[in-house]
Amino acid sequence: MTVAKQLVSVRPEELRFQFELEQQSYCDLKVTNNTENNVAFKVKTTSPKKYYVRPNTGVIHPWDSCVIRVTLQAQKEYPPEMQCKDKFLLQSTVVPPNTEVDDLPQDTFNKEGAKPLEECKLRVVYMPPHTSSDKLDDGIKQNNPDQVLQRLQDERDKAVRQTQQLQQDLVCTIILLLYKSNIYTTWDFSKRQRMLCIYKFSTYIFFRKGEIHFHIKNR
Repeated sequence: MTVAKQLVSVRPEELRFQFELEQQSYCDLKVTNNTENNVAFKVKTTSPKKYYVRPNTGVIHPWDSCVIRVTLQAQKEYPPEMQCKDKFLLQSTVVPPNTEVDDLPQDTFNKEGAKPLEECKLRVVYMPPHTSSDKLDDGIKQNNPDQVLQRLQDERDKAVRQTQQLQQDLVCTIILLLYKSNIYTTWDFSKRQRMLCIYKFSTYIFFRKGEIHFHIKNR
């Protein structure tokens, strides 16, 4: 007995959304035409106000594929036990060559129509949002290792620049306070380490290896 080949294949077989309050989430479906005919499809859901589907209707050429993005709108509360009862239905049917989406009759996806319909049911799964470590792992899997290394180096350099800027801002603030309080200061450039001496309080600030060291001694 020969099993009839499906018109289209859908991957993944279920819709998975990273669920986070007041944040949109999306899942991409890849629909592949497994025939030598043009195949029209339509996506339906039990909760049309909750999801945004684009394209929700289309025509796929022979042996070609189409990516459908399903977007979960921002939600204000968590579902009970993170369980979702929403369902999706992808209908498909063979259409004549050179058929465009605008050419499809209104009854194309009616079950009572003349042409047979093939249906694929998809369930919805909600998952907790990624942790930072999960995102890093995903980045390593999806990107070239050299690109990941370069991104990490860029982030490190950015952090170093921010630290240096904070140090400069701190020094400027101290000098400004000293100037306003009429405390005399001097800079000693004879040593490799820069040192700001505040004689009134015997306070020393050392800049060594990118760090600031405070030393306070009572007179």
